Amino acid sequence: MASAPKEEETRLLASRPPLDSDESDEERAYDSDEKIAISISDEDEYAAAEAAGSVPPFSWRKLWRFTGPGFLMCIAFLDPGNLEGDLQSGAIAGYSLLWLLLWATVMGLLIQLLSARLGVATGRHLAELCREEYPTWARVALWLMAELALIGADIQEVIGSAIAIKILSGGFIPLWGGVIITALDCFIFLFLENYGVRKLEAFFGVLVATMAVSFAIMFGETKPSGKELLIGVIVPKLSSKTIRQAVGVVGCIIMPHNVFLHSALVQSRKIDTSKKSRVQEAMNYYSIESAIALAVSFFINICVTTVFAKGFYGTQVASTIGLENAGQFLQEKYGAMLFPILYIWGVGLLASGQSSTITGTYAGQFIMGGFLNLRLKKWVRSLITRSFAIVPTIIVALFFDTEDATMDILNESLNVLQSVQIPFALIPLLTLVSKEQVMGAFRIGPITKVVTWIVVAFLIIINGYLLLDFFTAEIRGALLESFVGAALVVYVAFVIYLILRGSALFSRLALAARKNFSSSSN
Repeated sequence: MASAPKEEETRLLASRPPLDSDESDEERAYDSDEKIAISISDEDEYAAAEAAGSVPPFSWRKLWRFTGPGFLMCIAFLDPGNLEGDLQSGAIAGYSLLWLLLWATVMGLLIQLLSARLGVATGRHLAELCREEYPTWARVALWLMAELALIGADIQEVIGSAIAIKILSGGFIPLWGGVIITALDCFIFLFLENYGVRKLEAFFGVLVATMAVSFAIMFGETKPSGKELLIGVIVPKLSSKTIRQAVGVVGCIIMPHNVFLHSALVQSRKIDTSKKSRVQEAMNYYSIESAIALAVSFFINICVTTVFAKGFYGTQVASTIGLENAGQFLQEKYGAMLFPILYIWGVGLLASGQSSTITGTYAGQFIMGGFLNLRLKKWVRSLITRSFAIVPTIIVALFFDTEDATMDILNESLNVLQSVQIPFALIPLLTLVSKEQVMGAFRIGPITKVVTWIVVAFLIIINGYLLLDFFTAEIRGALLESFVGAALVVYVAFVIYLILRGSALFSRLALAARKNFSSSSN
């Protein structure tokens, strides 16, 4: 009797196709010849681990083999939208919201670990599984929501990169010119991708290191208070004057397209998903790697926030600082010092913008291919994905080049657009990682499920507040209000549908488990 659950667990694991198998009629994140082998331990070691119900001992060499996806994932925590949230948080709230940045990063890590878990355990990424899980109308709606979120994020990222190019060129290259230059980065992406996954990951590692060094130099030159930094991280503080910045800090951390991206990135390693010890080992290494990557992202975000807290908190210009004029304010405040701080900021912002736009292209490929099951050449998918964002971005750049106030409204609108999409990534993720038919032995347990649903509910409420605040401030006119009200009803109904459908699945699974248990007992 006791062996029945073990036999069922083995059956579920074995029923899944190995991660490196290719099916000609289905789109896959990576072809088998593109994946990286992790075969350092010998078969006897794995066999012994399987027999003991454990995983092989930790290996630094193996951790290095798994390192890469987490650093691509962490770029979404460092995109220009996040940097703008950081500088506004520091300038307006000082050091007081650093604790919230810490906990938002922890919540982000939890969500990303579930995304990685889904990809490793199933050998499929979130968009592919959504295609199989939901009816056609819901699948199309989820795809459209994911594409809208990606377009909103990409516009901010391209604009951020264009601003950096404008800074570094001394204003010679206008915003629209920077957008055109940034649009060409998909060719860099395609060039590196042709040389293998590790080359691409190394390129992104250099960009993350560039951000870390640039903003660390800014931190060193401006010398924010270490005591206030520590207090800000440890002691929770929140006032009515900083609620908007607090919502921005949390809202910027979770990017819908990043949830889809991470579940696909982890499939770049060859893992036999029919063997429990290998799946568990991969999850362990990816967890360590993701935690290290997000620790780096937290350090960078801390540097940006504290630099602007030190320089502008309590000043009259604090509320007017945005991504476009931040470099000029820094230059006026600190001058050259050891290095010209304007150009240090420009280099860090350029690394942020370039890395996030390329990962956006990457995410767009997985989202489109997964939901629509498209088997297109990579350059075709990249061109389609870039076009979705570049065309509206060029229009935005031409229209908003010299109007800073309007640019701020645009950024708020794009933040709202991405906030609206949060439930359509997180609810399907939680539904799938809780399903035994999908995850087998690696479905999340009840405690993890409860904690994660609480986190997701909190994120949805936070982003709902941002949505309500924006509509209250910006929506005027009876006709427009009626349209927005009707759209909101449809939106809420779809969110409720996703939640109830997931709950129904959980109920059916629990009922089936009870029936199986009763049958085995009899």
